[in-house]
Amino acid sequence: MTVGIVGYGAYVPKKRIKVEEIAKVWKKDGKKVSVGIGVIEKALGSWDEDTATISVEVARKALEVAKIEAKEIGAVYVGSESHPYAVKPTSSIVAEAINTGTELMAADLEFACKAGTAGLQLVYAEVKAGMINYGLAIGADTAQGRPGDALEFTAGSGGAGFIVGNKKEEIIAEINETISFTTDTPDFWRRQHAEFPSHAGRFTGEPAYFKHVLNAAKNIMEKTKTKPSDFKYAVFHQPNGKFPKRAAKILGFTPEQIEQGLMTPYIGNTYSGATMVGLVSVLDIAKAGDKILAVSYGSGSGSDAFILTVTENIKNKRAKIPLLKAIEDKEYVDYSEYIIHRKKIKTL
Repeated sequence: MTVGIVGYGAYVPKKRIKVEEIAKVWKKDGKKVSVGIGVIEKALGSWDEDTATISVEVARKALEVAKIEAKEIGAVYVGSESHPYAVKPTSSIVAEAINTGTELMAADLEFACKAGTAGLQLVYAEVKAGMINYGLAIGADTAQGRPGDALEFTAGSGGAGFIVGNKKEEIIAEINETISFTTDTPDFWRRQHAEFPSHAGRFTGEPAYFKHVLNAAKNIMEKTKTKPSDFKYAVFHQPNGKFPKRAAKILGFTPEQIEQGLMTPYIGNTYSGATMVGLVSVLDIAKAGDKILAVSYGSGSGSDAFILTVTENIKNKRAKIPLLKAIEDKEYVDYSEYIIHRKKIKTL
C-alpha cells in the first residue's frame, strides 16, 4: 500500500525579537552571539497564542492543501513540550476546532523536539494498517528559555503538521521508509513544577544531537541503499543554525541540499515543530521525483528519520502562501514586550 502526505501546513507567529536585542539586555556582544549560534531572530507567540492555537492554524492550513473534509480524519496527534494544560489534551481541542467528528483517535505526545515526528510515524502506521483513512500529525511549541540562559536566544514559537493518507491520486509525497534511533541520554530536561528547562551545555552536542541524528540518517540510508547524492533535499532538526549544517557536512550533504529547509536562523528553534517546519518549506518548492531525507531529534534522546518521494500531485496541491513568504509578515518587539508576551513577568 502506498502511504504518504496528502496535505501540509505551518504557522509561525508574526512577532519577532532579534538575537542582538536579547544580548543587549544581558551585556553580551549581540553580533558575536548571533554568528555563534547561527540565528538572526526568533518568532514568539503573543500572550494569547499557545500550542493549541498554533496547532489549530496548522490543521486548517493542512486541510486546505489536502482538499478533504475534516470528518474523514481518523486520528489527531499533537506533539509538544509546551502543551497549555498539564492534564487535558491539546489534540481534542484541535479536533473540535476543525470539526473532525467524534469517531477519532486522539492523543498528545511528548518526546522533547521529536514528538511531532513521532506522531507522523503513528499516523503513517495506522493508515498503512488500514485502521484509518487519514491521520493528522502536528508538532508545535511555544518554547521557553530561562532569562539570560543560552536557550533564550533560540527558543521560538511555531508549528507544522501533515495529513497522511493512502489514495495515490491525493498523495503529494510518498513516505518510502521511516526508522528511529533511541537511547537514554539526558541532555535536556524539565522536572515537574519547574518553569524553565535545564540542559547539559556542550553535552547536548556530541553524545546527544549528533550521535542520534547521524545514526538515524546512516541507518535509514543503509536500509534503503541510498546515499546523500540520491536526495534533492535534506532536513535535519535545527536547535540552532549551526548543528544541522555540521550534521549535513559529516553525512556528505551539500549546503544547497539543506538550505531550503533551514528555518531556525529566521524563526528560532520551534522544538517539536522544527523538523516539520523545515519539511513544509521544502514541499513548497519540491518537484515530482525529488527525494527528501528528514531527520528529527528530541532530547532524552531520539531521532526519527524519513525518506519521502514527491509525486506529480504536488503540482496541484500547494500552500496558498509559501512558508518563506509567510514569515516575511512580521512585527519586531523589544525585550520588555517580549517578556510580557512570553509571560516571564509574574504578578502577585
